[in-house]
Amino acid sequence: MIIIGEKINGSIPSVAKAIAEKDADFIRNLAKAQTEAGATYIDVCASVEDSIELETMKWLIDLVQEVTDTPIAVDSPNVHTCVEAMKFCNKPGLFNSVSLEGDKIDVAFPAIADTKWEVVALLNDDTGISKTAEQRLNVFDRLMAKAKEYNIDPSRFHIDPIIEMLCTSEDGINMVADVIRTIKEKYPTIHVTGAVSNISFNLPARRLVNQAFTVLAMNAGMDSAILDPLNQDLMGLIFATEALMGEDEYCMEYISAYREGVFGAKKK
Repeated sequence: MIIIGEKINGSIPSVAKAIAEKDADFIRNLAKAQTEAGATYIDVCASVEDSIELETMKWLIDLVQEVTDTPIAVDSPNVHTCVEAMKFCNKPGLFNSVSLEGDKIDVAFPAIADTKWEVVALLNDDTGISKTAEQRLNVFDRLMAKAKEYNIDPSRFHIDPIIEMLCTSEDGINMVADVIRTIKEKYPTIHVTGAVSNISFNLPARRLVNQAFTVLAMNAGMDSAILDPLNQDLMGLIFATEALMGEDEYCMEYISAYREGVFGAKKK
């Protein structure tokens, strides 16, 4: 599983406080902890007003790169901010994100086309978030047609089928699971991702819903996720699921992660 560590995000109150107070050690510690927990990418999202977003992104990215060489996921709803933030990174990372809304693709794809950057792509367009699998797959097909125009290989994409609140869903995650399976059938090398915690908004005991969703989504083909790598229960479940799905020969990754303390540590 590709783990996109979600902890450095200004929408989280403790991170917002650290950004406002310029608490560099807080940010460095979050970056280091996520790396040690097994993050593949460190997501960096400022979540501040537009006038200071880019300078805040640079400050955050510089701090992360002081303590780890884990690639950065540059994260902003403003595609231009993501393009500019790429310049602050020491190595190719993850562009988070694009969609068929407005001109996002025509801004982002030229910037990443001839690089090794990977990209998160959401399955929505100017009409909003579609309610059926057929409509979301139509968005996906149009997205991949644009990728072909820019010669961006499918293996560089992390497709986000858009995970919505379970409590407002009529059929659980069946529609999303169908979308994931179809995407993987069409493009076996493509990645499917999503923000795991979105599924449990407005529900009690959210961790249980997040964990159950992760197992079901992985079984459908999700192989990338935006989550908290410091959550040992969730990380342990991911390694266990990979082993149960036959993706971990002789359970070596599971055993190694346990020995390294990624999960299974005694709680104080």
